[in-house]
Amino acid sequence: MSENIEKYLSFVSETVAQSTLVKMTLSKPAQKRDDLRNIYVKPVLIKEKRLFAFTYHYERRDEVKNYDAAQMLDVLKEMLPNRFLNAVLFTVDSDITLLVSSKGKTTIQTKKMQECREQNLEHDKQKARLINPANPWWYQLGLTTREGKITADMQHKFKQIYKYAEIVESLIKPMKFGGTVHIADMGAGKGYLTFALHELLTQRLNLDVDIKGVEIRPDLVLKINEIIKADNLKGLEFVESSIDAYHPEKLDVLIALHACNTATDDAIASGIKAGAELIVCAPCCHKQIRQEMERSGKVDAITRYGIFLERQAVMITDTIRALILEYFGYKTQVMEFIEMEHTPKNVLLVGKKMSRKPKDSTILQQIAELKTRYGISRHYLEALLPMQ
Repeated sequence: MSENIEKYLSFVSETVAQSTLVKMTLSKPAQKRDDLRNIYVKPVLIKEKRLFAFTYHYERRDEVKNYDAAQMLDVLKEMLPNRFLNAVLFTVDSDITLLVSSKGKTTIQTKKMQECREQNLEHDKQKARLINPANPWWYQLGLTTREGKITADMQHKFKQIYKYAEIVESLIKPMKFGGTVHIADMGAGKGYLTFALHELLTQRLNLDVDIKGVEIRPDLVLKINEIIKADNLKGLEFVESSIDAYHPEKLDVLIALHACNTATDDAIASGIKAGAELIVCAPCCHKQIRQEMERSGKVDAITRYGIFLERQAVMITDTIRALILEYFGYKTQVMEFIEMEHTPKNVLLVGKKMSRKPKDSTILQQIAELKTRYGISRHYLEALLPMQ
């Protein structure tokens, strides 16, 4: 261990002994392929005992571990410089930075603060959650225990729900609605995402909503409406209907997550016809275009492989959907819904209604070129809308 690193660790030890450490960060991994990206350290008080909370930020997860003073220094000796080349120690009156060059040269920089900082010894500071698993409907829907703890087999599902809530909040929050927001969740299924949407909009964004969960299975509709009634959730109702048969009188936001095959097209068409301000779809099971491509016999170096044909069909299907939305005056965006490790259905297609003039003929030309290239006679969504 170099002299400067020993000197730096002695600074850390002094601040620990004097209770002047405010926080500490370790960054710049020594190996670029290291999954551990950085570490954040802060003092905490747990059961009247002063400890140090290490938050390990990995590529796809965070871990928090609490150490006493001796353990903390042992961890820092292990991490510097083997895992991290930069460290910053924030004390009540100064910043002390350790820099390690790629050649192993170490430098210590000290900066005095004009005003003293204060320590925050709170542990597990409560965050304003988008979705609160302690709400009773999550237990009634089978995601949590009675105490509001997410069950082990539902951890991935809840992560998906939370990611959905984050995306929807970012889409809806900037929008201006006059009065009640009318929303249809097409193919709502067991209601997980519908309840998340209601909770997000009413409890976090304080919106007056009228949300309809559209579901064809009568047993699910009955069960979910019983939960809604038991929890006295205003502005939320499930209705028994297929997607293509549901025609709302007023619609501001249309949601269709994992509506199978052309049911996604039925939902998009319904949103366009109703003049929805926002259309959000996670398409699923792109059979119609794949079957057209297979019948045409047109193959290239990509589509002659079955798995690549499937993926190409997915991209073409959703590209044409996005283009059709643009044709009818929507600004489109395609984003990731959730990591592939949790579900392969990870594409979210978003359309925001714009004031620009719709029905640009160049879009029709782009659609025609795609269809010709891959031997597609029609896209199902074209048949549902006036495309000329």
